Amino acid sequence: MSRPSPFERNAAQVLARNPKARHDYHILETWECGLVLTGTEVKSVRAGKVSLKESYALLRKAEVWLEGMHIAPYESGGYANHAPVRPRKLLLHRREIRRMIGSVEQQGLALIPLDVHVVRGRAKVTLALGRGKKVHDKREELRRRAAERELARAVSRRR
Repeated sequence: MSRPSPFERNAAQVLARNPKARHDYHILETWECGLVLTGTEVKSVRAGKVSLKESYALLRKAEVWLEGMHIAPYESGGYANHAPVRPRKLLLHRREIRRMIGSVEQQGLALIPLDVHVVRGRAKVTLALGRGKKVHDKREELRRRAAERELARAVSRRR
């Protein structure tokens, strides 16, 4: 077996996605954040046992915290296992946090985690600044996607 190239080793491996994030929010800006984890959490994340379904980010005392992310307990963890759902601190630069604070407090936007991935052995979260979609926006997007699918089917049938 050949060794992976440096590019392959450094490529991001997506472990979990937030399925409703792009459906419920208009994504305005994204950041890649580090994730503070305990020992058994790291092993579970690398195994891909992560869920972002009900998760969201909060700003507390100039820090960003991820709430509601579920990391399954590690099978071989024993007594040292972690709590599956607990607040986890996100690592960002101070200037990025200040920008988030301004956007969230003044403009009424939300911080939504889009995915969890591993880059060079480190667990990262892609955090997005989003504005909630109205019901009619969601319906319009579903109609547009259906029309695109039908168009693609029609084109493939003609060939």
